[in-house]
Amino acid sequence: MISGTSDSTVGASVMTQLYKYYVTDGQFIPSANVVFKKDLNSAHTFPTDFDSSGNNGCGSTSSPYISNCGFDGARAILEHIYGPLKARNNGALTGKFIEFNQEEFITSARTYGMSNTAWVYVPKTCADGATCKLHIAYHGCLQGYEKIGDKYVKNTGYNRWADTNNIIVLYPQAVATNTINSAGGASIPNPNGCWDWVGWYGIDFSVKSGKQSTATKKMIDRITSGFNPIDAPTELQVLATTDNSVTLAWRSVSSATGYNLYRNGGKANSGIITGTTFTDNNLNSGTTYTYTVKAVSSAGSESAASNSVPGKTTGEPPAVGTPNGLIATDITSNSITLRWNSVLGITTYNLYRNGNKLTSVSLTSYTDTDLRSTTEYRYQVSSIKDSSESEKSIEVHATTLTEKACFNDNNFNHVTSGRAYHSLGYALAIGSNQNMGLYNTFQKTNLCKIRENYYVIE
Repeated sequence: MISGTSDSTVGASVMTQLYKYYVTDGQFIPSANVVFKKDLNSAHTFPTDFDSSGNNGCGSTSSPYISNCGFDGARAILEHIYGPLKARNNGALTGKFIEFNQEEFITSARTYGMSNTAWVYVPKTCADGATCKLHIAYHGCLQGYEKIGDKYVKNTGYNRWADTNNIIVLYPQAVATNTINSAGGASIPNPNGCWDWVGWYGIDFSVKSGKQSTATKKMIDRITSGFNPIDAPTELQVLATTDNSVTLAWRSVSSATGYNLYRNGGKANSGIITGTTFTDNNLNSGTTYTYTVKAVSSAGSESAASNSVPGKTTGEPPAVGTPNGLIATDITSNSITLRWNSVLGITTYNLYRNGNKLTSVSLTSYTDTDLRSTTEYRYQVSSIKDSSESEKSIEVHATTLTEKACFNDNNFNHVTSGRAYHSLGYALAIGSNQNMGLYNTFQKTNLCKIRENYYVIE
């Protein structure tokens, strides 16, 4: 905790009360785990000890809220968490900044106060295979990319220390919302692009099931489960089309060993593509397909997807239309429900799981059962008319939950663990909103997770 003596935005008294809440009065965190620096002669700003483009003087409370105060805030934070650090890199950084799409981790990101894109800094040692730590650097209000550009990402000093200490730095990005979210618990909008600390995007904002917390955890999982910082291809474009083919090209990625092309979400190539052009054959005439391409590293992992482009074959469209709007919902540990939009004149649909036909149905929904827990499945759907079958839809991925887990604990621990939230002195289960009784350490509840972010009393 860092509090400037000249900070009139969040004054010293507020920070002192926060310290008391967490440490002395609430006793949520041991005092040994908290450093409270309150003697820095600064305004409302992120302190550094170097000048950088766009930084202010230490007494300034103005954009970008980053100042040379003769105090290395990034070092203080990193050393408190990770211990003594090697000397920072004050020269040119050796790693790379990677911009990525946050909508991989949260649908309709902007609805929940998160920008479409965010950043991660990957030191060269980490890209070369060293074991690295992962640090999440949340920006402050009015410090997101859409407010101040890349100044928080590049001028706070985190990357200088990360470069020499094998630390990957994740910079998730919040964005302003100027309307009140109907699912939120706040009666005001979020025009400054703050991270949710009042309930703008849900009453569970302060626990693990909150929209922004869940998205950040998914980013962490993505990086720690084999993230490969290879650049995504750019400038994907359609070169030519025929009645049954689309030829595409893209700009090469220097570190790539090959590429995979995706048509409507499913891989179009059987083997790795070694060049930067590809002809997708055996297509339906008069049909529009959506394409992206991903670079493949020497380790076999893929980059983020390129820009998407539509490619429409020439000729007359097929007599059978392709279903759209396929989604996976109501996911449990052993079942996934699929829904899609109806196609005019169609009464039969084929559903495919992992590329193989699963079943034929007459409705526009189907629940796939007897699945393995914690397993990813891929689905597509097609239309059937007489003896003709349409092109398969865009592919969707869904992962079953872990088997039902129950936790018999006191209500205070349920809340702090993200299984419940508290309101007006009571604890309520996340998802079902069942009242569990008083929010304290004395009342115990057997709470069971039956699907993601959904708990019931048993």
